[in-house]
Amino acid sequence: MTVAASEPTTIRKRQVFAWSLWDWGAAAYNAVIVSFVFSPYVVRGVVGDEKPGGLSGNTWLGISSATAGLLIALIAPVTGQRSDASGHRKRNLAIWTGLTVAVMLGLFSVRNEPAYLWIALVLLAAGAVFNEFAGVSYNAMLQQVSTPATIGRISGFGWSMGYFGGIFLLLTCYVGFIAPEVGWFGATADGGLKYRMVAVFSAAWFALFALPVLIAVPEKPPGPKQRRVGFFASYKVLARDIRELWRVERNALTFLIASALYRDGLTGVFTFGAILAVTVYGMAQDTVLIFGVVANVVAAVGAITLGRIEDFVGPKRIIMISLVGLVTTALILLFAHGVTMFWIFGLILCLWVGPAQASSRSFLARMAPVGREGQMFGLYAMTGRAASFLAPGLFALFSGLFSDRAGIIGIALVLIAGGVVLWFVKPPPAHQPKLA
Repeated sequence: MTVAASEPTTIRKRQVFAWSLWDWGAAAYNAVIVSFVFSPYVVRGVVGDEKPGGLSGNTWLGISSATAGLLIALIAPVTGQRSDASGHRKRNLAIWTGLTVAVMLGLFSVRNEPAYLWIALVLLAAGAVFNEFAGVSYNAMLQQVSTPATIGRISGFGWSMGYFGGIFLLLTCYVGFIAPEVGWFGATADGGLKYRMVAVFSAAWFALFALPVLIAVPEKPPGPKQRRVGFFASYKVLARDIRELWRVERNALTFLIASALYRDGLTGVFTFGAILAVTVYGMAQDTVLIFGVVANVVAAVGAITLGRIEDFVGPKRIIMISLVGLVTTALILLFAHGVTMFWIFGLILCLWVGPAQASSRSFLARMAPVGREGQMFGLYAMTGRAASFLAPGLFALFSGLFSDRAGIIGIALVLIAGGVVLWFVKPPPAHQPKLA
């Protein structure tokens, strides 16, 4: 193992901003399609009280997500390795982003009738896969727009742009399509048109803000010829690389395990937060969207602030501080009552989510061997999906055995487990290793 001979010592603000705009645009899929608008429309508007195949809309959506997760776990590391080897990282980002946008446009065909559920499930599963693959290439570009001294603040800035982009787009869609009786372009509730128009508008949003990174950030040169192999041969290369990482960079694999655990806990915070707000703390249904907007603002502020501090203290300390803050706040919420207490401690909880996510990305970028960034972020996606059942499973276990409120214990346990494993991970070096 040798250290890279030379690394960039300066950054171009134009490239950083162009790179971060992809995060801003990607909120169109993550916040609008998955979290707050289209997936709820599929469950409530398309399926309603029907039970196709004897299963509820929520169950079918879970099956769709699980299928997508399995495909991501099987393929993401190979797509990352191939983009590193071929020198087509930016081209792959364009392809996967374009396919995600195409899926979002296809969602316009999903009318509010149960027969359209199957189209919705296939499109949402495909969108999840394409968007995750795009994220692998995008995250791998973090090293191209940063230096070892600025990687933390740039990762935090990009993550905060994603939060702010989601906030702005959610409010725009609410004012333009959801709230009015007749929204922009004549969108009404008939046939679920207002929600279908949100999907089209969001697709255009993502496409527009994905363009700058493709223009401003140069392509990486291809890797060694021996790594440029066919698709199935890439799995042999992947297996060899994992053995090599276990031998010379075991620390990186330990981090992947730790991050898979606590990132699943972070996902659980957002997944079940809105449910608990309504069912346990008495928040009105129409207030949840407002809470979601404010929560994203708080998470973005946390990512920006602690991202700057990270460049001085390192990503591990930021993640550990965030995990302690998350677990402590979650346990306070376990005994809290009422809407006001949820507003206070729910937002404090979100304050720690942004830094934990942003510093995890920069942690891996600092640790990834030069020329293997895409592959490492592919493994990052794979391990995250491999552990994605833990927080939902433990939440269901504790809420089923005791009460909905007790489900918080399940999420806290996953966060604690991730923190314990992370404790044994050495902080990443200032310079990335370079493997053959």
